[in-house]
Amino acid sequence: MTSIDRVDLGLTDGSGCSCCATSTAPASEPASGAYETEVQVQGMTCSHCVASVTEQLGSLDGVLAVTVALVSDGVSTATVSSSIALEPEQVRSAVEEAGYSLATTQKEPSPALKSESN
Repeated sequence: MTSIDRVDLGLTDGSGCSCCATSTAPASEPASGAYETEVQVQGMTCSHCVASVTEQLGSLDGVLAVTVALVSDGVSTATVSSSIALEPEQVRSAVEEAGYSLATTQKEPSPALKSESN
């Protein structure tokens, strides 16, 4: 039998789902020079759903980070930071592999904005 290490993802959904943690995840900044792809995901209801989508999107080549703004029983937003532009079909396939669907067409990937100090 294989040992499974569990990591507290710090996710919260606010719905009281029995499979989820109740802590809040810190926001993360996209990597400098990265691409950001934003998708609207339908059907996620809890932190377990977020973890499934995050895992699938995170497994795509070039992905640096995935953040999800969960809207329980609504349309959630997943933001994928990557070192390369992601193909829309790759993203759709990853979301569907996690068991969910895209609510709308994803935005075109664009280089992340860099903030400059004056």
